[in-house]
Amino acid sequence: MLINKPGGYMFNANQQGNPTPLSSLDDLMDEGGTADKPLKVFIGHNLGYRSFMTYIPMHEFFEMSEVANDPVRDGEAISQRKLDPSHAQKLAIYILKGLVTAAITRRNVEKKGVPAGFLDAQEKLGRQPYLSIQPLVTNIRECNASGEGMRGIRMTTADNETAAFKVFLSQKHVLWVVDGQHRRKAMEIVFEFLNDARTKGAYPKKGSLYPSENNEIKAEEATLWEECYVVARTFCTVAVEIHLGLDIDQERQLFHDLNRLGKKVETSIALSFDSANPVNLFIKDRIISNLGVKVQEKDQADWHQDDGSISRKDLVAVNAVLFLNKTNIGSATPPDVMPKADVAYHFWEAVTAIPGFGEEQAREKTVAAQPVVLKALAKLVYDFAFSNRKPENSDEILNKLFDGITDIDFSHHNPMWQYFDLTPADKVTNEVSDLALYLPPDDVTVNRDIGKYQGGFMRFGAKHNDIYPIIGDMIRWKLNLPNRHKKTIDLAGL
Repeated sequence: MLINKPGGYMFNANQQGNPTPLSSLDDLMDEGGTADKPLKVFIGHNLGYRSFMTYIPMHEFFEMSEVANDPVRDGEAISQRKLDPSHAQKLAIYILKGLVTAAITRRNVEKKGVPAGFLDAQEKLGRQPYLSIQPLVTNIRECNASGEGMRGIRMTTADNETAAFKVFLSQKHVLWVVDGQHRRKAMEIVFEFLNDARTKGAYPKKGSLYPSENNEIKAEEATLWEECYVVARTFCTVAVEIHLGLDIDQERQLFHDLNRLGKKVETSIALSFDSANPVNLFIKDRIISNLGVKVQEKDQADWHQDDGSISRKDLVAVNAVLFLNKTNIGSATPPDVMPKADVAYHFWEAVTAIPGFGEEQAREKTVAAQPVVLKALAKLVYDFAFSNRKPENSDEILNKLFDGITDIDFSHHNPMWQYFDLTPADKVTNEVSDLALYLPPDDVTVNRDIGKYQGGFMRFGAKHNDIYPIIGDMIRWKLNLPNRHKKTIDLAGL
């Protein structure tokens, strides 16, 4: 039965309590108070279950929502996994980047000039083609599945067609986050950062979301953070799907389904699509576009089918060592990458000049086509160019390394690669005995099984993190670069 209400009307659910495909809410209670918050929503039936879809200003969503993951407060009502602070911190930087873009967009919409400091901040945080937060999934526990327990009105067009519904949420109607607790925590981190920046006038010494040479906030940056705070409360919205009346078991099931049933994107595809990470941008703009390095999205296991390309996953891993001395590029920021880009480009110029590199059957022509060797070279560049412990004459050493990259014998038959499989007599015959001075001491536990020379090819092993430092030691020895091991050995007994 339809019930007329000022500005719209409400209606009842059927006797079984199932949602009916009508154009208004089921049996909404006409109760509430002045503190009730009006919310415009669209009504849907997600696989038969009634749900709302709405857009809420980011700061307002944060205030309206909660996460059930506190053992003391929530007890058996916990429906979330343990929070990962580092993941939330990364998302916070992403959201801050988005708020800066939103502040710039808002100025353009209002036809106001964009200060240079705004654009500088955007570059420091990292410009990217597009930013968006995926919809957050929540549940209102204090109602039933049809929405009983809330009041609302139908909003119509001039032709009396349903445009949306306006529901009124009381103080008890908390949006319990089912999927999105890290996004919500990231919002909290961002709002704390903006509050501190606006009130204290200085960046925190540790854990700041914004990279700065000192703690001082410049005048245009202060204006930017003020406007970011404003857009977070007004202009910048988040999409929220609201489920109704789910119990704890249903919340947990929904959390499982949202987080476990989706297929994870392949690493190479994700990296090829990502234009936000500064290392990825360097790879696309300078290594691929300028130097013509061929990239494929999957590993090429068959050396006979090698077309001279390198897998994107391996290319990214080499650059992670080169720029960050890490195994992945997830933490890279523009200030980490931009000052190092010219040296890194020089490195890749030298690598692409290695005989056989990038050609068909490159892996059969040169060991430099194996990613672990590239990681060894990249680590040397990092140590001599970017490390806090680089030598005083690092520029001279770095030039010597770049000049030597094309002079080193990267062929498979170079006995240097086979050092650990040679007999003492063979080491003397092949003039590699004193290489022992550059390798890890015998009393240090390291993996010395770097690979095998078989069928005319030196195939390095798969444990790259163990192997590439040793290959780097061999290159140090060959080019007479600084030795990272302080020791003397009686070579007569080798």
